Amino acid sequence: MSIYTELRYPVDNGRSPTPHIGIFRALPGLGDLLCAVPAWRALRTAFPQARLSLIGLAETRPLTARFSRYIDEFIPFPGFPGLKEKTAHIPELLDFLTAVQGRFDLVMQMHGSGRLSNPLTMLLGARRAAGFYLPGQYCPDEHTFLPYPSHLSEVQRYLTLLKFLGIPPQGEALELPLAEQDYADFAALTAVRPLPPYRPYVCLHPGSSQPAKRWSPHCFARVGDVLARWGFTVVLTGAKKEKYLTTAVATAMKYPAINLVGRTSLGALALLLQDAHLLICNDTGVSHVAAAMQTPSVVVFHHTGDVPRWAPADRMRHRVIVASHKCDSERSMEANCAPDHFPAEEVTAVIREARCLLHQKVFHVA
Repeated sequence: MSIYTELRYPVDNGRSPTPHIGIFRALPGLGDLLCAVPAWRALRTAFPQARLSLIGLAETRPLTARFSRYIDEFIPFPGFPGLKEKTAHIPELLDFLTAVQGRFDLVMQMHGSGRLSNPLTMLLGARRAAGFYLPGQYCPDEHTFLPYPSHLSEVQRYLTLLKFLGIPPQGEALELPLAEQDYADFAALTAVRPLPPYRPYVCLHPGSSQPAKRWSPHCFARVGDVLARWGFTVVLTGAKKEKYLTTAVATAMKYPAINLVGRTSLGALALLLQDAHLLICNDTGVSHVAAAMQTPSVVVFHHTGDVPRWAPADRMRHRVIVASHKCDSERSMEANCAPDHFPAEEVTAVIREARCLLHQKVFHVA
C-alpha cells in the first residue's frame, strides 16, 4: 500500500482521519523555500484534511506564514550536529526531539541528499518517513526513500519523490502570496521614490548572499546603459547591506538610475517586479521571486553545475547566462574592479537575451 493510499483513506487502517505530516526543510535561502512550494501544494491537494507542519529555521517563519494555505504549523529547528545551517545546542535538540515523538504520521525529508538529514529524520519518531538517500549510504526505507536525483531541479526533485509515493503533482509553478501590508509598503515606497509615469522600467539586482555568485557591478552598469538607451527606466534593487554594489552600478552608469536598495520589503519587491518589464540578476533568491511573479528575467550564473538545480523552469520567459569571470570576493575589489577586466561577450550575451525578451517593447520605446 502506498503512503498516499495509507494516509488518504485512514478509516481502513485505523489511523486518525486528520493525518499529521511533518516537512523537514531547514534551509535559509528565499529560493530554498520558494522552490519547495510546488511540493507543498501537491501535499495539500492530496491531503486536504491533513495537518502540515514545517520544521525550519526560525528566521524563515515570516516567509512561511505567507503559505498558510499549505502549512498549518511552523516548528523551529534547533540544529543538529553536522548540519551547517544552524549550530546545534544539545539540550534544545533533546527537548525538541522529546516534544515531537509520536506526533507525525509521516515526515518528509526535504533537506538535501539525506547524508546528515536522514538520521535526524528518523529521530523524529514518525510512523513513516520519506526522502532521498545517497547510494551506498544510509537508506531508512527502500520503499519510501529514493536515490538522490542530483540531475533534477530543486522543484522537480521533490515532485519526483511525491510521484514515487503515489502523490500526484500539481504543477511546477512557484508562488509568492501577497498581503494588504505588501500593497501598503509598495504605495509608501513609490510615494517617496516615485517611478516615472507612463514609462516602462526594468530592474537590475547586482547582489547575492554569496559573493562568488555576483556578476561585476560594471557589467550590470553596461547592461543598464543599453536598457536606458532603449527607453527603459533602470531601477536598482537589493538588500540594505548591498548598497555598495548598487552604488557602484549607479556610479558606473552614464544614464541615471533609481536606486531602491534597502527600501523594499519582500512584498514591495514582488509588486515592483510584477510590473517590471524585465529583471536582470545573479543566481539568487530574487530570480525565484521573478519566476513566482511571472516577470521575464535574465539570470547570470557562475557555475554551470548550479544551472540544472536553480535555473527557472520556463526558459522562454527566463534566460540563463553562465559567466566565466567574476570579481575578487573582497568587498573593496568587487565594487571597484576595472571595467576592462570583464569579457565583453558576457555583457553582449545578457543584452542579446534581454532584447529577445523585450523585443516587442524595445521596438516601441527605442
